This record gives sequence, structure tokens and C-alpha cells, in this order.
Amino acid sequence: MRLALLEPDIPPNVGTLIRLGACLRVPVDIIGPCGFPASEKSLRRAALDYLEHAEIAHHLSWSHFLNGLAPGARIILLTTRSDLVYTRFGFAAGDILLVGRESAGVPPTVRDRADAHVTVPMVPGRRSLNVAVAAAMVLGEALRQTGLWPGQE
Repeated sequence: MRLALLEPDIPPNVGTLIRLGACLRVPVDIIGPCGFPASEKSLRRAALDYLEHAEIAHHLSWSHFLNGLAPGARIILLTTRSDLVYTRFGFAAGDILLVGRESAGVPPTVRDRADAHVTVPMVPGRRSLNVAVAAAMVLGEALRQTGLWPGQE
């Protein structure tokens, strides 16, 4: 299981997702370009003291990320543009949960490449959850389904 962030805009969200990955032993892929300088200093500020406990892979672009995918890995896109509720999806241990840019989501090419699209149901008329909140909810369900919670493997 991996968590991937496509061209993130907001350093505190990246920090939260790095912390999530560190606490749940889930590697984090940061796919550039980022909407902020993604230096170690800025990531350290955002992730606090969790940076050294996280497994982070940096990718220059979407194509570089795709070139490094493990065989059989599925990309599961978290999106508001899906009717498939994440709790009704069957996750697998090798899945990559992908979140898009906070300001723009993902472009059609990324959406088309994803193997599945899942959503977190919300009250009608609401635009979206924070990407870190949505990722935490979906990752929790994916870890539950696959038995990959730390200490329960």
C-alpha cells in the first residue's frame, strides 16, 4: 500500500500526509512539480519530527512516477467525481491511493490512467473534504480490508 500526492499545493497538507504515512508505515510518493519549493527544509517544517520516520519517494513528474510502478500495482484515485463509495471498493495490498492537487484535482490524463475512482460520501452541496482528511479515511479502510494496520500484518 502506498499514498501518492500529485502536484501538491499546500505544504501543511503534505506534512499531514507524511505524518500519516510515518505513523501507519505507508510509503508516500510526492509527484512533482509541487506548488511550493519541496526542499527538505520546507518538508521538515511541514512534517515536523515525522520526516525521518517516513518513507518518501520524490518523482519529477507523473510520467516518472508511472515509469517506477511495481508490476500489478493499481492506482486508486480519490475524487469527488465518482459514484463508488470507498467502503464498497475492494482494496489490495499493492494499491496506490492517489490524491490530486488541492486547487485543481487531477488532469484528465491522470484520471483516465487510474485503475479505479473512489469517493467519500458527503452532504449534498459540499464541494470537497481536505485531501489529507479524505486520504486518512480511505487509507484507514484500505488498511482494514487488507490487514495491513501496523502490528496486525
